[in-house]
Amino acid sequence: QLQLVESGGGLVQPGGSLRLSCAASGFTVADYAIGWFRQAPGKEREAVSCISRSDGITWYADSVKGRSTISRVNAKNTVYLQMNSLKPEDTAVYYCAAVRLFGLCVSENYDYWGQGTQVTVSS
Repeated sequence: QLQLVESGGGLVQPGGSLRLSCAASGFTVADYAIGWFRQAPGKEREAVSCISRSDGITWYADSVKGRSTISRVNAKNTVYLQMNSLKPEDTAVYYCAAVRLFGLCVSENYDYWGQGTQVTVSS
C-alpha cells in the first residue's frame, strides 16, 4: 500500500527555518514525482514545490523561490522541503503528494497524498 507521511512542521518565528520530511512506504520515491502543497485556512490548496522522478527537475512557486529547497534522499525513501526566512503568510498545512509521471506542479495532477503537517509562523 502506497503511503506518504509528513513530519517536521511546528511553530516558528518569522525569519526562522523548518525542514519538512515526506517519508514514503509501499513505493520508491525515485520512481515517482513528488510535490509539496499547502493550504491555509479559507484558501485553496496551492503548489509549493515539485521534483521529478528521474532527473530531479525542480519547480518552485514564486512565493517560496529563493527561500526553499526540495530534495530527495533515495536511501531514506524520503523527500524534504527546506524552508528558510519563513513569513507569517507561509502558515498552512503542508502536504506531500506523489504521481507516477511528472507534469505540471498542480494538485490535480497528483494521485497519492499524505495527511499533512501544520506549519505556523508567528511571533
